Formats: sequence, structure tokens, C-alpha cells
Amino acid sequence: MSEQAPTPETFTRDHYRVFYPITTRWHDNDIYGHVNNVTYYGYFDSAVNRYLIEEGGLDIHGGEVVAFVVNSSCDYRAPLAFPQQLEAGVRVEKLGNSSVVYRVGIFRSGEPEAAASGSFTHVFVEKTENRSVPIPEKIRQALTRIG
Repeated sequence: MSEQAPTPETFTRDHYRVFYPITTRWHDNDIYGHVNNVTYYGYFDSAVNRYLIEEGGLDIHGGEVVAFVVNSSCDYRAPLAFPQQLEAGVRVEKLGNSSVVYRVGIFRSGEPEAAASGSFTHVFVEKTENRSVPIPEKIRQALTRIG
């Protein structure tokens, strides 16, 4: 699955369908005094999985199906730093049979423009066989709502 290139609207709040708060932590900052680039991927992962668990019923501990990250990227527009309150906006860019591409924007709380926008791809797999499977119906319905 190919990565979706960011467009100007991917940096605007109205591009996203659901938002989750993020509280920055002291160790999110790097030696340069801003949130380190690798930390954004943790923000993406937490926001997407929260949505899957809360809205799609994904059972990360006891379920037969899990979602593996197979691709991610991030474009940065403005630095962020501890202590700031942030929000992660999430939407579905492309919904396939066993995979989904999300767009995640990281915003200063209440700000209209994202400081960063990233693409994040999950493939759904059956845990014991480690093989891709169709996205479970309840999760597919949840993903459709934010597409």
C-alpha cells in the first residue's frame, strides 16, 4: 500500500474526524528543547489504538486479531515542547480489505493548524498464524465513520 502524501488541508483541524488529548511529558523533549521526532509516532499509535479499542472493540490482550504498523511517516511544520497540551486528530484516508491508512494531525490544544501531520498504516493479522485477515466488521464500521 502506498503512502498518502500530505496536502495543505491535512494540516487543518477540520480535516480530522475525532480528537484525543495528549499531555506532553518532560522526557518528550530532546536536547534541542522540543518534542523529539520519534515521539510523534507514539502519539499517532496511542490515538489510533485508542479509537480502535473504544469505538471498534479491538481487544489488544485477548483478541484473535491485532493491527500491526507497516508504514508511517510524518511532516513537521512547527515545534512543540513540554509543557504543552496537545490534541491528536485522526481520520481514515484509505480503507482496504485487511489494511487501513490513517492521517493523524498533532495540534496545540485548540489551535486550527497542525504542528505535524502523519500517515500511519495498519494491517490486521490473526495473532496465532501471523497472517493478514479482513478487517473485523465492528472495526470496519468504526473506521468507516471517520473516513
